[in-house]
Amino acid sequence: MAETVFTPSLEGMKHVKAENGVILTKPFLDVCKQILPVLDKFGAAMALVKTDIGGNITRLETKYSSDPSKYEHLYSMVQEEVQNKTAKGSSSCTNGLLWLTRAMDFLVELFCNLLEHADWTMTQACTDSYTKTLKKFHGWLASSSFTVAMRLAPNRDKFMEVISGTGDINADIEKFCTTFSPFLKENHDFLASIGLDDMKAS
Repeated sequence: MAETVFTPSLEGMKHVKAENGVILTKPFLDVCKQILPVLDKFGAAMALVKTDIGGNITRLETKYSSDPSKYEHLYSMVQEEVQNKTAKGSSSCTNGLLWLTRAMDFLVELFCNLLEHADWTMTQACTDSYTKTLKKFHGWLASSSFTVAMRLAPNRDKFMEVISGTGDINADIEKFCTTFSPFLKENHDFLASIGLDDMKAS
């Protein structure tokens, strides 16, 4: 079977929602985890992003594992923190979900750029998606670290070759962007409904 680096996450996305349309914790986090190998192909340019995503996945997974039936639905841990008035803490699951969603926004935007702008270098594609997604929430330090990291972005053609595997990479990127974006939007809408979608980095 023809496969690209996106094949596992595309398969996983089919299981993210319960029959009643609710986003399930473990399948959502699994999809995010399945995207991490894609980041490895970027090398040093994505080391920061990968660490950030990995840390937030671990935080949410740890909470989920403490009581899988209680936290089966992704937003249940956030609702609990809102009730306990701990949602705004820097180590909260709410904060973890927010930053995980933002990092995924950045990746979706990046892959859309690669699809839509065949003439852009990898650094251009990364910088544009960073400006559209994460930059406004980052302080000066995070922003400058990111800008430096983007200069280490790999050669675009080589990167596309590496992630293509044996499948149709453009079709998979398109599927990834169109299928994953609505989940991320739902996360933002939920976080906005409780007034927590615009928290900035401390």
